Amino acid sequence: MVSAETTIETRQTLSLSWLSTCENVLGRTVEIAAMGLVVVETLVLFAGVVSRYAFHRPLSWSDELASILFLWLAMLGTVIAFRRNEHMRMTALISLASPRRWPFFEAFALVAALCFLLAIFYPSIEYALDEIAIVTPAMQVSNIVRSAALPLGCGFMLLFGAIRFVRLHRLADLSKALTIIVLVGLALVLAKPLIMGIGNYRLLIFFVLLVGAAVFSGVPIAFSFGLGTLAYLFLATRVPMTVIVSRMDEGMSHLILLSVPLFVFLGLLIELTGMARAMVNLLASLIGHLRGGLSYVLLAAMYLVSGISGSKAADMAAIAPVLFPEMKRRGEKGGELVALLTASGAMSETIPPSLVLITIGSVTGVSIAALFTGGLIPAFVLAVALSIVVWWRSRKADLSHVRRAGASEIGRALLVAAPGIALPFLIRAAVIEGVATATEVSTIGIIYTLLYGLVAWAFFGARIGWSRLGTVLLETAALSGAILLIIGTATAMAWALTQSGFSRQLVAAMSTMPGGQYGFLAITIVTLIVLGSVLEGIPAIVLFGPLLFPVAKAMGINEVHYAMVAILAMGIGLFAPPLGIGYYTACAIGKVDPTEGIRPLWLYLVALVLGLIAVAAIPWLTTCML
Repeated sequence: MVSAETTIETRQTLSLSWLSTCENVLGRTVEIAAMGLVVVETLVLFAGVVSRYAFHRPLSWSDELASILFLWLAMLGTVIAFRRNEHMRMTALISLASPRRWPFFEAFALVAALCFLLAIFYPSIEYALDEIAIVTPAMQVSNIVRSAALPLGCGFMLLFGAIRFVRLHRLADLSKALTIIVLVGLALVLAKPLIMGIGNYRLLIFFVLLVGAAVFSGVPIAFSFGLGTLAYLFLATRVPMTVIVSRMDEGMSHLILLSVPLFVFLGLLIELTGMARAMVNLLASLIGHLRGGLSYVLLAAMYLVSGISGSKAADMAAIAPVLFPEMKRRGEKGGELVALLTASGAMSETIPPSLVLITIGSVTGVSIAALFTGGLIPAFVLAVALSIVVWWRSRKADLSHVRRAGASEIGRALLVAAPGIALPFLIRAAVIEGVATATEVSTIGIIYTLLYGLVAWAFFGARIGWSRLGTVLLETAALSGAILLIIGTATAMAWALTQSGFSRQLVAAMSTMPGGQYGFLAITIVTLIVLGSVLEGIPAIVLFGPLLFPVAKAMGINEVHYAMVAILAMGIGLFAPPLGIGYYTACAIGKVDPTEGIRPLWLYLVALVLGLIAVAAIPWLTTCML
């Protein structure tokens, strides 16, 4: 006879199985749609380039269609990242807690994210309905076709969050997390009279204490920004909640940001087709026999590949597996390798078409073509600084067992790598010569890389994992969604700070700092290294770029020069332990324990800071090619 407890357990198992099936079906549907949007966006923009440049007949609807599809791609990518728990977050402090506490922090992050989504779900519906009356100029369709992506994306995330809520978390952890959030909310509501009476010092409560507590407790950065902004607007202003949705839409909908998913796609394709490996092999055949030769190869490869992919994670993932095995055979320790990989990631942040360059151009109005031109020499200065450290550390290395490549071997490597070496120059030339915009140029790189892969596969028998193309498309959508949601919520947060009058106070305070331009640059470097380690480069620049760049311009600092200083400072912070997430990404790619790389990394960080000071002190290094 079956007991009542067994019957209940069976029903619970069936319910969970049904939930899992529904989640998988719905999740796969969203993934297929997002993957299709990446392909369609690429084809639409590439068709626009060909029609305008080759046939001199611009497609009037291509940018408009790309803009509509872009918001859908951003939101569906956000949904995929949410379902896979891949939104950017800071876990350095959580990892210090006892492992038995980790489920609670995961539950807390989920509940906090769901609270934000619940708060903006209805306002996003209102916002979408308000867009019905607006008709697009070229295609003559209602703007709700585009804006409906916002409530639908929020709805999908709420649904997947609720399923994860039921399937993966203990009720006790969820109850504790919800209790903490409710108590914090009640405390803020009860303290409203006090908060309203302290003027702009209340910004510290919402945007330092509240956002900081959320970030350090493991809540994804995008949702932390959103919660702080929501709390501020609700308690300290009379602004309707639809405003935060409209600011998110504005932040995520800049057409220039469409280059984010496309350059991510390009970076992953470069790794898939073996183009990155070919360039690394050429460099190894040229200088791999020198003392520290493979370390120089790593630096040079990061310089070249960063000029193609725009994604630091993709760069490191393409290069480390090629070089690390041979470097270890030559006696290099894992900690040394990951330290150099980390430093090279920070060094290459200004090499076009870096996603940070594209982002900074979109939020500050600085010419992206100028940023692409101005970023090459600053990165080269930092590469030289790192090369000096490599020379010092490898000056006594034993090379008796290292074979020098012959002329024929170098020739073959050059032949295979030549298309990859040409790609950065092709991308830059296409932008400078007006063939394509900074948004469209990525599609030229994508088509070029696919053709390279097809030729290498069909005529030279190269082993290319075309079966992984679907995974590449999926990774593109997920990573892009995570980045774009941060940009959206950071834009809303920056708007709230601006409306509060904080930006005017910041301008006034920084304008009176001693030292003039150089004093301001020094303050910028210190501030952005710290912010870069906590917020990462893209969130930090979206949040503070609109505030700091007008100050720099008012003080007579060239905008491109200031952009390079800011990007390099944030890059150093991003890759600096103990908080910089870039360092832990490098450790994961190199399969090295983070504790092994911290000590050897400090000398590289000193070299990076000295190189940054040189770039800041000598504007010519940035502006000479403009």
